[in-house]
Amino acid sequence: MIDKYKQAFQEEARELLTELESALLELDQKRDDREIVGRAFRALHTIKGSGAMFGFDDIAGFAHNLETAFDLLRNGRLAATADLINLTLAAGDQIKSMLDESAGRGAVDQSRSASILAELHQLTGVEDSRRETEPALTAEPDVPTSGSVHDWRIHFRPGPNILLNGTNPLLLLAELRELGQLQLTLDTAAIPPLSEIDAEHCYLAWDMVLTTAAAAEAIRDVFIFVEDESELTVERVPDQAAETQATVAAPARQSVPDGRSASGSGTASSIRVSTERLDQLVNLVGELVTVQARLSEVAARRDDPDVREISEAVDGLTAALRENSMSIRMLPLKTTFERSRRLVHDLGIELHKDVELTIEGADTELDKTVIDQLNDPLVHIIRNSMDHGIETPDARRAAGKPPTGTIHLSARHSGANVLIKISDDGRGLDVERVRTRAIEQGLIDGAARLSETEIFSFILAPGFSTAREVTSVSGRGVGMDVVRRSVEGLRGSIDIASKPGAGLTVTLRLPLTLAIIDGLLVRVGQAHFVLPLANSLECVELTRQDILESNGKHLANVRGDLVPYIRLSEYFQMESDRPDTEQIMVVETEHGHYGFVVDQVLGDHQTVIKNLGRLYRNVQVVSGATILGDGTVALILDPNRVVQNVVQNMSQNKRSPGWRARRSVDRQHPN
Repeated sequence: MIDKYKQAFQEEARELLTELESALLELDQKRDDREIVGRAFRALHTIKGSGAMFGFDDIAGFAHNLETAFDLLRNGRLAATADLINLTLAAGDQIKSMLDESAGRGAVDQSRSASILAELHQLTGVEDSRRETEPALTAEPDVPTSGSVHDWRIHFRPGPNILLNGTNPLLLLAELRELGQLQLTLDTAAIPPLSEIDAEHCYLAWDMVLTTAAAAEAIRDVFIFVEDESELTVERVPDQAAETQATVAAPARQSVPDGRSASGSGTASSIRVSTERLDQLVNLVGELVTVQARLSEVAARRDDPDVREISEAVDGLTAALRENSMSIRMLPLKTTFERSRRLVHDLGIELHKDVELTIEGADTELDKTVIDQLNDPLVHIIRNSMDHGIETPDARRAAGKPPTGTIHLSARHSGANVLIKISDDGRGLDVERVRTRAIEQGLIDGAARLSETEIFSFILAPGFSTAREVTSVSGRGVGMDVVRRSVEGLRGSIDIASKPGAGLTVTLRLPLTLAIIDGLLVRVGQAHFVLPLANSLECVELTRQDILESNGKHLANVRGDLVPYIRLSEYFQMESDRPDTEQIMVVETEHGHYGFVVDQVLGDHQTVIKNLGRLYRNVQVVSGATILGDGTVALILDPNRVVQNVVQNMSQNKRSPGWRARRSVDRQHPN
């Protein structure tokens, strides 16, 4: 149980360090904002108090020195300077190292800790001090001097096993007293007869009135590591009744078998679940979807209304379970985006550039599995923008721009995808320079005629760089290749747009989830394929007469618009009899609307994505496979990749739009 709470502290402390970092970077832009100072102070205060509570004395002592400095800052006795902010950012990194060491990962450089504290003393005049592990409850309270002071009524009944878990409730009350004037009443109603007392259980509760300028969130932060297994209520006392509520003792509460109050106020609003358990749940739901597909197929073959009714009921329940299980793994992009602020801040100092990061759509949600793999691509793109894109302040002034550059991060939903855009207002890409470098590296022939989009795509090639010299930040041609491989590994795509002198925009199109998608099941000969429903627009017929009227070119007239199409049987070199009437699935791709010609469209399909394994790792036109109800395997196509291969082959071979893509996949992906 103690290990469980230490793990909880590790996770919560890292979240608090993220909040601290975010507050510090915001404080760097708004030096006089007391509310931001308060955010940083509360994060350090909680890390200190909870660290001491769970035996992380080195972290508690280190954080205590930082907390003291920010207490001076909060009370107006110290100014927020760039040196103090940068030093606190470094101190946050040091606390992360301490957390890693306690988890068995690496060792802490103690000399670095001493150096940070020495620099802190020079900046603040505060000597290195350590927090007492058992502060007296009679100590003078630390009453906040800024903001409106209010009374808060607090009821706290610890879980019965709080002592077994190594937590001392008195430390929590002492930490609460640091927020303001505290009056408390001990509730002993739950103490059983002496013969039934378990000496290792806690039967006490406290009813308190706290007079403080702190917000409810700051009060709850005191109990952040024990709240889930305790009974806690925090209510603000109405101002007109504040004087009469100071010393009123709450009546004893009737206990119920599960240890919560009869009013139900102890019910936790959220719980912490490991990622492994969530992954296991999604995998089980995926298997259930496969079994449900088999049941539907059996019900369709049998003329049995009872079986069909059961199949429809299971189908509805499976769909609901699938949606709920997938939503559990969805997380907002805020933490990932906010982490980029630190990167921009540090690179700005290193490169002597003044850059502001703006964020939009941080509440957009994405599957945690996708978010976990998104950090590296974002880092490489931002590093390139900072080093190659954003000019120095003097160069920007000479170009008629403000000296401060801007990098804009945005996210929004687009069907079953999320679009993440990273834009800067720097110098942009020089088309001719990129083309020249591509010719120098032998990527294209000097006589090749390519569009801007095709030329820009070369910066994603391995080893490609327009930089003439290598710096500590970039220039080796590795970063954007990492971005391409990471995004393709997520079954996503990249679009690059640039305007010389105005900046560059990189758009990442990522799937909402990597586990289950809605698809359209199609048949080509005896083989089955799945097209993502999010890309599919409509289905039209293709007759022999239509083929004759197009003079042999792969173009279809769809309500007056000419739509190029790809016949999948030819693309994959499949030998099959062509039916008199084929089906064209019109899909939306990065290159516009394209059609995929199939023999038959079988209908919607809840597709559980299975990896193909290392043997097929280079077959990029296929994003996975799924198992159908009859046990056969259907390949999941990546429409963007299929069309991209065809378009590139057409450009290189200077063919007409009616060119037939016969061996593109075999030439590019021999496996």
